[in-house]
Amino acid sequence: MNKDLTEGNVRKVLWFYTIPLLGSVVFQQLYNLADSLVAGKFIGENALAAVGNASEMTLIYTAFAFGCNIGCSVVVSQLFGSRQWNRLKTSVSTSFIAFGVLCVALMIFGFTCTHLVLMKMNTPADILEDSFLYLKIYTAGMPFVFFYNVATGIFSAMGDSKTPLYFLAFSSISNILVDILFVSAFHMGISGVAWATFLCQGISCVLAVIALYKRVKGIPSEGEFEIFSWGLLGKIAKVAVPSILQQSFISVGNIIVQSIINNFGASVIAGYTAAIKLNNIAISMFTSAGNGISTFAAQNFGAGRLDRIKKGFRAGIMLDVVQVVPLTLAFVFIGRPLIGIFMQDVTGDAMATGMQFLRIVAPFYMVVATKTMSDGILRGSGAVKLFMITTFADLFLRVGLAAVLAPIFGSTGVWMSWPIGWSVGAILSVCLYCSGIWKNAKL
Repeated sequence: MNKDLTEGNVRKVLWFYTIPLLGSVVFQQLYNLADSLVAGKFIGENALAAVGNASEMTLIYTAFAFGCNIGCSVVVSQLFGSRQWNRLKTSVSTSFIAFGVLCVALMIFGFTCTHLVLMKMNTPADILEDSFLYLKIYTAGMPFVFFYNVATGIFSAMGDSKTPLYFLAFSSISNILVDILFVSAFHMGISGVAWATFLCQGISCVLAVIALYKRVKGIPSEGEFEIFSWGLLGKIAKVAVPSILQQSFISVGNIIVQSIINNFGASVIAGYTAAIKLNNIAISMFTSAGNGISTFAAQNFGAGRLDRIKKGFRAGIMLDVVQVVPLTLAFVFIGRPLIGIFMQDVTGDAMATGMQFLRIVAPFYMVVATKTMSDGILRGSGAVKLFMITTFADLFLRVGLAAVLAPIFGSTGVWMSWPIGWSVGAILSVCLYCSGIWKNAKL
């Protein structure tokens, strides 16, 4: 059901809208974790390392899909807030057409360049072919990733954060079951893990697109609307392209960091893979809260309700505290059994690596959570350049420091780069939000 976020008690409206988004993160992470969990438990440590290594490439594709999600979401949110129904419908169809073309281009890249990229990542020989096989199958399912992200972005833009949750819950639970079936019963190895993801992503995508078509068709409008608009594509691209660049550079940065970690051997790779999965759960929770405030800000920006955006920021910080405290305590004090979920034969080096990573980064979760909240307002208002500044400051510091500190402190130096980058990015983001420059943004 569509929800107007421009009316009602700010904290209640924002929290009730955002909580289903956080639920979606849980199921999305179950989706992502299933491959690593099944690979580590049912195949072995090298399989876990192969999936983790390949995941850095899949994150680039996801970055493009998520950037498209953000681009159409911000524009649709502002049109929803200003009640421009015909233009809203045109923006939906324009998004699907434009991002479908982009998806095809990425698939061509994936099929032709994956092996070379894995070699450039210093992928160890004992996991190279498994990583390559996983990525080939994942690339074939890329349209599902793209169209699902576009559809859920539009649902969220119209204030509906529950419908995507239902589809994702069904799909993620199915993915775990099919993963186990293909690997343990059919003995398909890494390919079984990849094909399970392909099938379940496809189900989720088809359901989401059908439901979105029915929802948009039911929105009242006057007369016919355009199927494609270059003008609206320009507005969408103004948000989507920087968001894609931001997400892609983060993924490229992660690949560079992964290539540094790959020099420490399979045990360290496996420990890092398990720990980064847990870390990604936390970051995804904070990012989803930021996406919630972004949609909230975009609708209210479109409606001219800037006073509600400031109240929304304070309500968002309160929500962050509720998330950060239990996650930090869990990772610092009971991280060992959590890491053990992903491993069949836990070696001392792998476990030590994972625990060291969590104990260095987890105490800084409130910093990065605050950054995602202020970033959400900058992005939702259309101040994308300011949003990019904060993100690249964080990214360049993390990647640069990882390269500098690794030869000095080993893998510990790589983990130290995370909190430093987060802190600088958060300071910039909060300062830009407090400056009020975002109030003059225009799409």
